[in-house]
Amino acid sequence: MALTDKVILVTGGTSGIGEGCARHFAALGARVVLASNQQDRGEAIEAELRSVGRDVLFVFTDVSREESVKALVERAVQHYGRIDGVHCNAGVWAKGKATDFDEAVWEKVMNVNVKSVFWTAKHVVPVMEAQGKGVILITTSVAAHIGFPSHALYCASKAALEAMIRCFAVDHAGKVRVVGISPGTIDTPMLAATCEGWDKPVAELYAEVARRIPVRRLGQPEDIAHTAAFLLSDEAGYINATTIVLDGGTMALPPW
Repeated sequence: MALTDKVILVTGGTSGIGEGCARHFAALGARVVLASNQQDRGEAIEAELRSVGRDVLFVFTDVSREESVKALVERAVQHYGRIDGVHCNAGVWAKGKATDFDEAVWEKVMNVNVKSVFWTAKHVVPVMEAQGKGVILITTSVAAHIGFPSHALYCASKAALEAMIRCFAVDHAGKVRVVGISPGTIDTPMLAATCEGWDKPVAELYAEVARRIPVRRLGQPEDIAHTAAFLLSDEAGYINATTIVLDGGTMALPPW
């Protein structure tokens, strides 16, 4: 994909899908701003990628706080002079039914998964509109459409993002293109966390899930990265206000 010299900001860029995407964007020649609250990991990735000639900047960011997101956008513009694309990817998960949650867990999940995207759009859209164009890519999930057991809050947060994609695209039409990417079962640290407490080893659980997915394997962060790069590129210029599902065929499965 033609990402050469494009400035791409990735939130949650130091783990899982975010890290995989950031590495891929950098390999394609993009100038990547890594945003994360994992200071040591962020600095290590920045140093590693710079050592092989990639143009990467790490910025410590708490995406749940507006002032931190505002500072991130300002730092990116100060360093690179523009922002061509933002991949809103930061996310957290909490296990439980509605009857299990308290306000603290609600605030944590919604602040990181939903409110952070509002703050990012609030501060990056003016930059993109001043430039004349830009792309916002939001990581949602098939959880927005499937009633996963004990995922009530996570599913709700991802469904909210689907609505935001459509609204942002309409509100900022002509200047900012807004798209989503909806992963299925991807081999990430978050997926491993959802397996805690089961009576089977993680490897066995993964094998069982892989056998049921029509492509017969779990997704990898690189699977998401390839499509994310396309969606951020000019080649995807007519894709707007919609979400691409990357689930290996999971949502096509019958309920038995």
